[in-house]
Amino acid sequence: MTSEGQEHGAARRPVEDEVDVVAEEAQKPAEDGKKEKKGSFWKELPVLVVVALALALIIKTFVIQAFYIPSESMENTLLTNDRVLVNKLVYHTRDIERGDVVVFSGVDSWDGEFQVEEPANPVAGFFRWVGTAFGVVPGEKDYIKRVIGVGGDHVKCCDSAHRITVNGVPIDETSYLYPGNLPSGENFDITVPPNRLWVMGDHRQVSLDSRSHTGDPGGGSIPVSQVIGRAFVIVWPFARATSIPIPDTFAQPALQALGGSVPLVAGFALAAPVLVIRRRWVRARR
Repeated sequence: MTSEGQEHGAARRPVEDEVDVVAEEAQKPAEDGKKEKKGSFWKELPVLVVVALALALIIKTFVIQAFYIPSESMENTLLTNDRVLVNKLVYHTRDIERGDVVVFSGVDSWDGEFQVEEPANPVAGFFRWVGTAFGVVPGEKDYIKRVIGVGGDHVKCCDSAHRITVNGVPIDETSYLYPGNLPSGENFDITVPPNRLWVMGDHRQVSLDSRSHTGDPGGGSIPVSQVIGRAFVIVWPFARATSIPIPDTFAQPALQALGGSVPLVAGFALAAPVLVIRRRWVRARR
């Protein structure tokens, strides 16, 4: 008597063997999928790095840039090796104000407060450029100072109490001036030309600022066009992370009213001769 399995041909495979075959077949696609994912990640990594750098450079160029503080000229507001973020858009929506801490380019004008050695080879030069772009190393021709006077302001040192005056209004600098420093060790008296700024470091005894360039074109003032942006926050080290506000002394009503009236006064001064000439011309026609 034959069994049912023998009637239909070869003996039936044990159930355990079938389970092993299925498991092996299921495992192979999973392993292949992992290999493909790992391979695709390493292929995509260079693209991701390039895209990230491109986006970072766009942001750095047009929106916000990190800057490295290389000197003592802004102590104690900013210390050596601090990193600050600079807003490049703010002056597209408002004018530069007295009290702003600004970063500006001194290319072809001011000599550096510190010297940086030129890179020895193109590779080192590239990495230095990247470091400068992202605020890891200092830029030799970038400066950071506080705006004391804007175009049209009469900035003078000093009054009887040895305070700097702007348009005859004394400013109280005790909140940011380096301890023990006078507002200025030398006297100066300047009317800031239009579209220029009078800038000074908070550590007055060591800062090479507008006072050191009174013999230059503009009498030591810098062009507004050279301003890169406003430093608004310290981001490194974390223990010093804080905003950089405009000191209250620059919000004095008398100072703001006088400064804001300069363009208006100039407008009336120019309009008066034009009106007189027009009246004479009308009378001559009669």
